[in-house]
Amino acid sequence: MASRKEAAGTGSAVAKAKGKAAPGDAAVKQVQIDGLVVLKIIKHYQEEGQGNEVVQGVLLGLVVDDRLEITNCFPFPQHTEDDADFDEVQYQMEMMRSLRHVNIDHLHVGWYQSTYYGSFVTRALLDSQFSYQHAIEESVVLIYDPIKTAQGSLSLKAYRLTPKLMEVCKEKDFSPEALKKATIAYENMFEEVPIVIKNSYLINVMLWELEKKSAVTDRHELLSLASSNHLGKSLQLLMDRVDEMSQDIVKYNTYLRNVSKQQQQKHQYQQRRQQENLQRQSRGEPPLPEEDINKIFKPLQPPARMDSLLIAGQINTYAQNIKEFTAQNLGKLFMAQALQEYNS
Repeated sequence: MASRKEAAGTGSAVAKAKGKAAPGDAAVKQVQIDGLVVLKIIKHYQEEGQGNEVVQGVLLGLVVDDRLEITNCFPFPQHTEDDADFDEVQYQMEMMRSLRHVNIDHLHVGWYQSTYYGSFVTRALLDSQFSYQHAIEESVVLIYDPIKTAQGSLSLKAYRLTPKLMEVCKEKDFSPEALKKATIAYENMFEEVPIVIKNSYLINVMLWELEKKSAVTDRHELLSLASSNHLGKSLQLLMDRVDEMSQDIVKYNTYLRNVSKQQQQKHQYQQRRQQENLQRQSRGEPPLPEEDINKIFKPLQPPARMDSLLIAGQINTYAQNIKEFTAQNLGKLFMAQALQEYNS
């Protein structure tokens, strides 16, 4: 999978498929997806995704001006770590070669991944998307949420890494100073690209015919005032991420205390040497030789802050999901209250 192989396998397959993107700003302002691709992604999760199991696959298509058109996709096969002989890069190349032979769009334009209650802001996704976007500048990652989709509305979003984050990832310097200099915060790590789902006229006619023939289904469950376990699960995941953030803050505060302590020790050491040199000078002796203080007090390595930004970004995603879910529930409660008052 893209997240397991990360830069090694993904970057090789992408680079072989299309080569390095031309320099310059080639930002994608819109993603157009064929309806068949959406159905393939949903079918892939229904067949292989169980619970929090993540499924992934490759997106194929072409770039037209500032619009990325996704016309096909194929899944990554499920295999265990014991399958040492399986070559994911070779598998991707063979699939794209086969599609080219039957005259189907075969250009690599990104990848897709399912998510579990919105838990997708991870280091694995960051590394994989950086590998794709570094090789093909227009590539995107599609995030499919099967749980929100099961509640009645399709949840499919496209993301890209912002140019600032791309520069930081290229330098591979995630220190607090580097992130502060690049003005990187959790709000500007990923950028969402608008999605448009497009079908051919024949498919639209077929859907219209099927809608006419199909029986009207009862969707009274959408008006249920009972809150499902979606809210409780989202709150539990949110609390887990808050705990991780708290632990990360404790680690950073410990680092700051150690730095302050080391600075005091350096100052005391320099004062002792200065006093000793004054005493040696009064006795007519030569001063002590100069020493590199950094060899005596080795600089402490600051903790990487990228993990903290990812945790903060994931907390923000959970908060947005909870906000949307509670807004729908509150709307139903106010509607029920109005109906009750009207009937009474």
